[in-house]
Amino acid sequence: MQRPKTDLSVAVEPQPRSLLDEESRAWLRDLRSDGGTREEAIARLHALLLRASRFECARRRATLPHLRGNDLDDLANQAADDALVSVLARLEDFRGDSRFTTWVYKFALLEAAAKLRKRSWQAREAPLEPETWGLFTSPGIQPDDEVKQSELLTTIQQAIAHLLTPHQRSVLVALALNGVPIDVLAERLSTNRGALYKTLHDARRKLRKHLMEQGLSVDALLREET
Repeated sequence: MQRPKTDLSVAVEPQPRSLLDEESRAWLRDLRSDGGTREEAIARLHALLLRASRFECARRRATLPHLRGNDLDDLANQAADDALVSVLARLEDFRGDSRFTTWVYKFALLEAAAKLRKRSWQAREAPLEPETWGLFTSPGIQPDDEVKQSELLTTIQQAIAHLLTPHQRSVLVALALNGVPIDVLAERLSTNRGALYKTLHDARRKLRKHLMEQGLSVDALLREET
């Protein structure tokens, strides 16, 4: 009995794109429409973003006791305005992994947090020289380990001083040692976050290579920021 021929060329169908919930589809439809429908959707979106940014400002209020209610509300409105521009420019990036409202909410939270950090540093100098080397020290260690730690610290200080370019050194010290927020530093140096991340990455890579050649390592220094 002759066996039927087997077709080995099985077509592989593409995986279906994640289905959007009805509310998310409605948001996208209205924001991509014209005329009054779009304007009304934008107004609703701004109101949503404003609620999110006000929430973030209220959550961080204790860290900024010098700010009054009007100041915080002004920052919240600025954050909502900037978040709105970002969302409208990135509608095509929405893939439906979460609800649309959850997705846009994060834009407002990030914008509000960034503006609050800037305001907190408004009257402060962004230090580009080390204020402390405590990041690389461990309290309560044994005497033998303390000697090793001192030697490691000296090696790191010398490497930062002589191995890095002046700009790499300033960026590393400000961000990794002195805790200057990256958006604040970007504003002070008239650059952007992407350029600073690149500089910080290059500086860490140089130091990592040097420390490895010396048979040393320091996790706190080399840990990438998110």
